[in-house]
Amino acid sequence: MDTAAIAAASVDMKTCQLQQQAGISVLKMSMDNARQSAQAVIQILEQSVNPHLGKYLDVLG
Repeated sequence: MDTAAIAAASVDMKTCQLQQQAGISVLKMSMDNARQSAQAVIQILEQSVNPHLGKYLDVLG
């Protein structure tokens, strides 16, 4: 291999590494957003729960 090919291969490897790091960063941000959304939904559901409602079903009425 000549030095130009080695340099090109090095640049290609660094480019791939940078793309992977960017993809991982975007994925982490997406996971954090999903976690926050899930926590908000859980909080809303916990606030809306009335334990005495829906406990019994009158089927004779």
